[in-house]
Amino acid sequence: MSASNGTTPGKLRGPGRPPKKIISCTWCNESKLPLKYVLPTTNGKKEFCSETCLAEFRKAYVKGACLQCDNVISGNNSVSKEYCSLFCLNKHQKKDLKVATVSPNLEGSPGPFQYETYQPFDWEEYLKETNSEPAPQQCFRQAANPPVNDFKVGMKLEALDPRNVTSTCIATVISILGPRLRLRLDGSDNKNDFWRLVDSSEINAIGHCEKTGGMLQPPLGFRMNASSWPMFLLKTLNGAEMAPSKIFQKEPSGPGVNLFEVGQKLEAVDKKNPQLICCATVGAVKNDQIHVTFDGWRGAFDYWCRFDSRDIFPVGWCAKSGHPMQPPGQKNHAGARFRIRPAPLPVPVPVNTSTTTESLEADTSAPPPPPIVIHIRKLCNGGPLIDTNQLPNTIEETIPVALVKKLIGKLLDASHKFETILARLGALQGEEMAISHSGSTYTIKLPSVAKLGSVEVVFSLLATALGCCQNLFKLETPLNECPSCDIKVEPSPPKKKPPVEQEPAISTTPVAADTSTSAETTLANINRIPTQEWGIEEVIQFIESTDPCLGVHAELFRKHEIDGKALLLLNSDMMMKYMGLKLGPALKICNLVSRIKGRRHM
Repeated sequence: MSASNGTTPGKLRGPGRPPKKIISCTWCNESKLPLKYVLPTTNGKKEFCSETCLAEFRKAYVKGACLQCDNVISGNNSVSKEYCSLFCLNKHQKKDLKVATVSPNLEGSPGPFQYETYQPFDWEEYLKETNSEPAPQQCFRQAANPPVNDFKVGMKLEALDPRNVTSTCIATVISILGPRLRLRLDGSDNKNDFWRLVDSSEINAIGHCEKTGGMLQPPLGFRMNASSWPMFLLKTLNGAEMAPSKIFQKEPSGPGVNLFEVGQKLEAVDKKNPQLICCATVGAVKNDQIHVTFDGWRGAFDYWCRFDSRDIFPVGWCAKSGHPMQPPGQKNHAGARFRIRPAPLPVPVPVNTSTTTESLEADTSAPPPPPIVIHIRKLCNGGPLIDTNQLPNTIEETIPVALVKKLIGKLLDASHKFETILARLGALQGEEMAISHSGSTYTIKLPSVAKLGSVEVVFSLLATALGCCQNLFKLETPLNECPSCDIKVEPSPPKKKPPVEQEPAISTTPVAADTSTSAETTLANINRIPTQEWGIEEVIQFIESTDPCLGVHAELFRKHEIDGKALLLLNSDMMMKYMGLKLGPALKICNLVSRIKGRRHM
């Protein structure tokens, strides 16, 4: 029989049944069915015939994938490092232009938007079909009427570096969506773009930092030499279009307490694809946190946030503000009328074709896991940053990453220098983690805490970074005595009276230590390391050990991220002009730098 109708030769197609679509493996291009392995990507899913093909694709995907179609970019591609072809480059640029020119709809009209969704989303109908209620406006830290966005693409402003919240940087408006701005820190790259509302307290007009006694900083990961920052800043601002101060708006006040209830509907930013605001539900409420769950999507997209987060909005906010709204995913009660948005993160999902999609979802009716408990030994040394008396005795959570976040939140609450803690944790290596404190959200870095076994590793890293005792927080019940930091140790009844000269040997108190000897030991240990390899803390220890009077400037060196390489580049003019040091301390530090440079082995 002729196969001109699109069916496989030798097999008849039943009446009304469409021809079977032939799907090929994304990597080897073989038409092997079934394709059991699926990799969701930003612009759709990729299917594979074997685990080997999936693994090979992932290796190539990490090295470079097209921003438009997510295809792997070949090594001999001469078009661009970010696109697989000229066609994709042009198409993506047109899409960016379209997004950048979306104008805010301030009349409250729920008109359809053609960004990611192809059909309008009717909240009223969806609420009826799901028999649910929207969270009231008073639950949110959002203006009752969405703010007008008068910014333009290309305008310059000042913004806090989301990866180092102690730094204020120059940023450029890259695109606009409703009342939101996509920003890029000047001196950074497009991989670190972030979004802010026009009424965010984390953005200000150029000059605000100087007026408040601050100083503009290069962004974390500045791509040029630190010494070139002043000239880079001058060139960046010269002739640039500055965002006028009148278009910045005051951030609304929050509700003060958590008013959310489980089951209420809202609109929320997708943290893994932050240009998207999606249909969501309050999945759980605990203290000052709510669990945002995205309707029709697996838990990989869900997250915990503070009740006053600026990333959550009341139902209808997108329609009012002119921002595109993403409807529920495929598992929604309203059927297939709602467009399925692409999965944001490339996580491989083995698919068993004999089971239904519903069976792949997590069993939401299962009982919650038992809580994980952190025991805090408040008698331990909290170091220079933490007042242990303000810490709770225990901290409980069921998920390891939520447990670590909660611990860090308690440490911030118990410190009078929480900015220092955030700065130190922001300079660590690892995965980025969003932390909320005093109504603001900050970004720090820590190793992955997906499993319980990695929590203790994070504890050790936190203790080292913050200068507190390693036994301050543990998963097991704390010891009666801490061998590391207890001031007083009650000796057991002596069988034999020790000689007087041996008494200092059994004392564990650091008060009896000779401070001058301790400083010499610290200095000797640091000097074993080449200056170019010193980190920020080694630089500070060197300065404090050499001249204790200079120790008062430690936070200044942390703020400006002066490591060994930067130390060797310092001069008195730079320290006085950009670091705010007076002449005396600047000359003393210059003298130390000169002595270091005079060492041959350095």
